[in-house]
Amino acid sequence: MSTASHVPADDARARDERIHELAMGEVSDVLLNLEHTLTRAKKALAKVRKDGGEHNIELALTELVNDLGRTRKRLMQDTYYAGDAVRLV
Repeated sequence: MSTASHVPADDARARDERIHELAMGEVSDVLLNLEHTLTRAKKALAKVRKDGGEHNIELALTELVNDLGRTRKRLMQDTYYAGDAVRLV
């Protein structure tokens, strides 16, 4: 039975890199979905504004667009640009 202390450093680093790549792939998928959702929300907001008369929907969509933008930015900063820093909640 082997333990982590018996794993060569190169194998451990390669394993860590694979794990990181898989995790970043998941982040990329989430960001893509956020981008699609943000684009769709902006399109809906533009249509509601053009058609007029739905103030509450316009407010809700405006807030959603802002929230999605902040969420996308936060996810990117916490993953792609975080480096080795640990995020404190």
